Amino acid sequence: MATPSGIFILGELTGAVADEIQAVIERHDPKLGRGRRPHLTLAGSSGLGPMAADTPVELMRERLEPITSTTPPIELILGKPERFPATEIVVLPITPRGPIRALHDRIGASGLHFARPRFAFSPHVTLNLYKTLTREALDSLLAVRVTEPVTLDRLRMYYTSEPNISRLLLELPLTGAP
Repeated sequence: MATPSGIFILGELTGAVADEIQAVIERHDPKLGRGRRPHLTLAGSSGLGPMAADTPVELMRERLEPITSTTPPIELILGKPERFPATEIVVLPITPRGPIRALHDRIGASGLHFARPRFAFSPHVTLNLYKTLTREALDSLLAVRVTEPVTLDRLRMYYTSEPNISRLLLELPLTGAP
């Protein structure tokens, strides 16, 4: 499954639980583990497609800072691992309602232009993407349980063009009052 080119908006996760998830990712898919920290994609593949690669950083900052400055960090509960249909990709799903939906919808209404998404909004943390899984590895990933919430406290905008490495363009912390 090829990744489209453009600018993706990722919600990167922080804290001890995110470190534990990172260790699982590195153990099962080292290439994915080298790429970036555990995250969910808010624009790029599901719900909102990628922004055009030539979108100026200043415009992204102008349109997104009013959102990030009024959005407090979001605690997320991760569901049991599941496979994306007809793939070997294993993810930890996140319910697409509540504060994460509100953040996603505000980004979509920001005035930035996004390509058509490939999938409906289905927030998740990817545990493996590049590596073909043995039955044992698949069983191990499907047995992962994350019982503590994780925190989304920043948005990062990356220029992405597979198979090249993504390049960070902008980071905005979520600094709104709870």
